[in-house]
Amino acid sequence: MTITYALIGLTVLISMYSFNNEGLLRSLIMNPYLIRSRKQYYRLLTSGFIHKDHMHLLLNMVTFYFFGGVIEQVFAIIFGGMGGFYFVILYLMAIVVSDLPTVLKHKSNPGYNSLGASGGVAAVVFASIILLPLQDICLYFALCMPGFILGTLYLVYSYYQGRKANDGINHDAHLYGALFGFLFCIILIPASLPNFIEQVMSWRYFH
Repeated sequence: MTITYALIGLTVLISMYSFNNEGLLRSLIMNPYLIRSRKQYYRLLTSGFIHKDHMHLLLNMVTFYFFGGVIEQVFAIIFGGMGGFYFVILYLMAIVVSDLPTVLKHKSNPGYNSLGASGGVAAVVFASIILLPLQDICLYFALCMPGFILGTLYLVYSYYQGRKANDGINHDAHLYGALFGFLFCIILIPASLPNFIEQVMSWRYFH
C-alpha cells in the first residue's frame, strides 16, 4: 500500500497548506472558464489535490485508504511490477476525465469552481466493485450491502443530483469518475466483466 499512502500524504499536505493560502487554492482549483480561455489544463489534475475543508478531505482520504489499498494489492497480483503504475494511472486519469463533462458544461461561467479527489476516489471504489462485486461495503460502518448494489444506487443518486445541481457538489465528477473506474478495469482486465456478471448472477438472492 505504499502508493496509496504516498498519494494520501501528498493530498493531505497540499490540501492542508491550501486551507491557509487562498492564492494557492485559486491557482490549483478547477475552473472551466480558465481552462478553456487560458488553456490552463493542469487545473484538471491539480484540483484533485485540494479540498474544501477538513471534513471533505477526511471523507475522501478515508475512503481512498480502504479501497485504494485493496486495488493496489489486486493490481500487484495481476500485473506484478506494473501494478503500481496502472494503479497511479487509474487514479490520476480519473481525476482528469471525471471533470471533463463539467468543463464542457460550465466553460462560459467564470464563477464556477470545483475541487477535490472525488473523481479519482470514485474510480478506485468502482474498480473494486467490478473486481469484487459481492464484497460488502458498509456505510458509516453500519449499513452493509454487496458492492454492486451500493454501486448501482450510487450511480443513480449521482446522476439524479447532477441533473438538479443545486447543492454545490460536483456530482457529475462522482458519476464519471465511477464509470471511468469501471471501464478502466474492463479494458485493462477483459476477464473482469464476465467474472463480474458471473459473480452477480450467483448472488444468493438471484436464486
